[in-house]
Amino acid sequence: MPLTISSTPEGFSAFITNLGIRDTTDDFVFIKSSVPCVADGVFTQSLFAGPSVTISRDNLKDSQAQGIVIISKNANVANGSVGIADAQEVLQLVATETGIAAHNIVIASTGVIGRRYPIEKIRAGLLGLGKKLTDADFHAAARGIMTTDTVAKLATRQIGNAKLVGIAKGVGMIEPNMATLLTFFFTDAAISANNLRSIFRSTIDKTFNCLSVDTDTSTSDSAVILANGIAGEVSELDFASALQEVAQELVLKIARDAEGATKIIEVTVDSAINYAQAKTVAKAIVNSPLVKTAVYGADPNWGRVAMAIGKCEKEQQINPERVVIRFDNVKVYPSSLTEENLEQLRQIMSKDKVDIHVSLNIGESSATVWGCDLSEGYIEINGKYST
Repeated sequence: MPLTISSTPEGFSAFITNLGIRDTTDDFVFIKSSVPCVADGVFTQSLFAGPSVTISRDNLKDSQAQGIVIISKNANVANGSVGIADAQEVLQLVATETGIAAHNIVIASTGVIGRRYPIEKIRAGLLGLGKKLTDADFHAAARGIMTTDTVAKLATRQIGNAKLVGIAKGVGMIEPNMATLLTFFFTDAAISANNLRSIFRSTIDKTFNCLSVDTDTSTSDSAVILANGIAGEVSELDFASALQEVAQELVLKIARDAEGATKIIEVTVDSAINYAQAKTVAKAIVNSPLVKTAVYGADPNWGRVAMAIGKCEKEQQINPERVVIRFDNVKVYPSSLTEENLEQLRQIMSKDKVDIHVSLNIGESSATVWGCDLSEGYIEINGKYST
């Protein structure tokens, strides 16, 4: 259902349409604030990062923005100088139509790599954009940024008098590195640039950067937040908590909608030396094709989790004799499993969400990551993605 006025941050308007990028579904989203915003963004570390990423990085260096352009179904990556020129032209077109300086607009693109924007269609479609803006419909915006997603991904929270909304897209090519897929947050809370940056980056690290579908980092990963301050100041602790909740809700929606996925996998590693170690081990488990396929088939082959932990060769402090592995509340290592235990494990692995818990018992730090199983559907989707 569309957001109600009461759940929508104040001061945001939008233009959402189909420009004919690839098909007849919406493929262009522009969201504008009525006033300049405090802003921050984190982006892919891919060496093949596209112009949308490199331009937006530069545009956010002053921690300000007033609008976001999102083009779906074309990543505009690996197109050389022409791709850069096309991205710059899109920003200039929007700037001319809205009166916002091009350097105060963020751009993001997602879709097929190595194909140029249909720039003539974009030029024609953006004529009169400034007069077509309406109150922001964030649910429509979430639909407009989809590619192979099957559902729109949106979450909201109230923070005192302020509101926060987050949207995201992504179901494949997901192993974030400083950002993930495309995700955008909008709030009318007032918060300083330094505090926003600190809270936002900590949140991304513990939510989106803890998500993996297929171990492939996109060339276009972008996570951006705009805070226009119209609703006034809020508690920073409440803001951080709300942002964490919204981001984690979006992460779980992505994992559930992942290409070919039938189940969510949640892996928690605790009693580690530090957070980095816990996250490294958890990612090794959730990214293992053998773990993922065992979950898909509800095969109680728990030894694959031990195998995945063992791949973390650099973590020399880990001692297998101290490790404990559980699926839900069933301890599988160290243990001598009966047929009844294995049947319990099959039932656990047949659930929509499979929880794997590993205690290293060498420290006090923990991390939780999310992913999904691996089915024939993933191959079917990605074997024909560009055609």
